Amino acid sequence: MRILVFGGTGFVGLNIAAALLMRGHAVTLFDRAGPPPAAQRVFAEHSDRLAIVQGDVTDRPLVEATIGRGFDALVLGATITAGPEREAADPESILRVNLLAHIPILSAARRCGIKRLINLSSGSAYGTSGFRTTLLDEEGPCDPVSLYAISKFASEKVAARLAALWQCEIVNVRLSAVFGPWERATGVRDTPSPQSQILAALQQGREAVLERPGVRDWIYAPDVADAVTVLVEAAKPRHQLYNISTGVEWSALHWGHALAALHPGLICRLADSGEAPTVDLHSSADRAPLSISRMADEFGWRARFGCAESAADLSRWWTEHRGEA
Repeated sequence: MRILVFGGTGFVGLNIAAALLMRGHAVTLFDRAGPPPAAQRVFAEHSDRLAIVQGDVTDRPLVEATIGRGFDALVLGATITAGPEREAADPESILRVNLLAHIPILSAARRCGIKRLINLSSGSAYGTSGFRTTLLDEEGPCDPVSLYAISKFASEKVAARLAALWQCEIVNVRLSAVFGPWERATGVRDTPSPQSQILAALQQGREAVLERPGVRDWIYAPDVADAVTVLVEAAKPRHQLYNISTGVEWSALHWGHALAALHPGLICRLADSGEAPTVDLHSSADRAPLSISRMADEFGWRARFGCAESAADLSRWWTEHRGEA
């Protein structure tokens, strides 16, 4: 299949590209920036099936010209993951990239006959509902608060409405808290994952200090990529919305300890009374896990990486690409 990935050189996009290329697909990555040097080297062996289009997702003529090259599937992954400061200073850009840019993309995809469209949404769409229940399934209520969460939830609703009007297939996926290879500062994600922050502490020779353990159904980016690949290749998904998560909770602190066991110089601990943490957990409380019953029951899909496995794999990746990503 020929697959176009918007937001393709972000860390989630690069993991999706790797999974698709390993499955023999031809992949085009559309993003503001090219891939980092290390990724260029890693993906060089797939150069005959990999293309890069450098441009802004809000550049309608370029977007339409790119889609017009002909694709079998499209992944909508371009996003601004904004914190409160950016929300206050530039709400327009957040909504333009996360929501309004989707309309020309979806319209062009319809005109060009693209059969499968995957919209990467977020577990943040559950919003405050995620702190009032023990398990979040796709039929449950959503109460998003941040502009990022609101725009993601709205993008799902827009996609579902257009799919019904146009009689086409658009699949929304809500990703749990993602971390993993190729995560780096790109200017569109204001706060890195706690795991990336812990890894940065290792690289800089300082302690990683957390305000609380940080329990969540964290998911490793290669597992996200595997799930997205399943949905791209599926003959006909039964649902328009799927959660992608490990379905298993563990703490960022436990993950940090697993990484420290591989790198004895790293100290990952809870903050003492009155001490300021150095790792941002993204929220003041721990959200409930996302149910993965749809992915598991329909496709037999489950995440391969748990806490220890992801720490070991990311340690290996970081050792190999240190300072390059």
